[in-house]
Amino acid sequence: MTMIQPQPLHKIHIAADERGLLFEQGSYIKTLKPGSYRFLNLSGQTTIRRCKLSEPLQFTPTDWNPTHTQDEAVHIRLYQHDAELMRELTVVEVSDHEYVIHLVNGKYNALLTAGTYVYWNVLQEHQFIHADIRQPVVGPEISRSILAKLHSHLYVVDIASHETGLLYFDNQLQQLLPPGRTFYWRGPVNVTVKKIDLRRQQLDMTGQEILTEDKVTLRLNFVCQYKVTDPLQAAEIKNFDEQVYIQLQLLLREYVGTLKLDDLLRMKQEIGDFVLSRLQTQSEEYGVQFLSAGLKDVILPGDIRTILNTVLLAEKKAQANMITRREETASTRSLLNTAKLMDENATLYRLKELEFLEKICEKIGTISLTGGGNLLEQMNALMGMKETAAARDAG
Repeated sequence: MTMIQPQPLHKIHIAADERGLLFEQGSYIKTLKPGSYRFLNLSGQTTIRRCKLSEPLQFTPTDWNPTHTQDEAVHIRLYQHDAELMRELTVVEVSDHEYVIHLVNGKYNALLTAGTYVYWNVLQEHQFIHADIRQPVVGPEISRSILAKLHSHLYVVDIASHETGLLYFDNQLQQLLPPGRTFYWRGPVNVTVKKIDLRRQQLDMTGQEILTEDKVTLRLNFVCQYKVTDPLQAAEIKNFDEQVYIQLQLLLREYVGTLKLDDLLRMKQEIGDFVLSRLQTQSEEYGVQFLSAGLKDVILPGDIRTILNTVLLAEKKAQANMITRREETASTRSLLNTAKLMDENATLYRLKELEFLEKICEKIGTISLTGGGNLLEQMNALMGMKETAAARDAG
């Protein structure tokens, strides 16, 4: 937009994509359409504003009357008597509590804040989408492709598939947000979102010192797994993990304090079952489901560990000695039973001799016999002598 001060005799040309606004002594007279014009400006009070149709029609105090303010709404009223001009203009009013999205020929052009805006509608089509930012939720009438260009004016909230969101307007809870992306206007209402993880979670308690009934100080490592089932209830608990941690401490002290060291080492599984059952009674209060609890490690003081190792070694040695004696007794009993059978049955005795003779033959490579005769005769003679001796003993 340019301001022209015609000479006493001046010729001006208005292009096809322009309009001219003619003023006399600061007052609007008419609009000049495309064409050439001659003016006789003897008083020097004639001015012409040349306006591009592709640009907004703006008013500034230095244009033609320094006493006017920059309020576009005031300036546009000076033109309302010209019906022909007003048909070529589109005027949009944006309130303090509004944003207006300006589309030119169906494409995003700008985001308008509070004020009055005037556009030429001759060569372009203007569309305006009004949004009341007192209601922060961005409506579906605004395309996602447009919202991508308005990040400085939006809160963008992303909720993952394993999460849920608690939406607050001015610290007042509004609703639960499902997984996905949502948009909210930045304006007079403060928007905050608290995300809650719905996956299975684990709380570890490490190095917890607890005194047993027999005054032994232990360090326990305990683990608890849970998942949130009621996000609204869980959100009402400040420092959720810290409160569950303290509850675990109290339950462990309650249970372990009634056990002696030997009982504790023997009943590690029962400790987890006890803690889990007590936690499950408070599930609704916390808004979660407690899934499992268990004792991971029992760490003993150094002197107690040395004593227990000594006791364990002694027990294992005693068990080994007992097993050795048991085996020796069983072996002796077996030999006694064999001897009784051999004593009662001569044939069994003879077979046993032959068995031992076979074992002897397996261990030696050469047998030398003296006194003449071949080997078979000498062996028969040897066995015959034994049979005669056995019969004589029996008689």
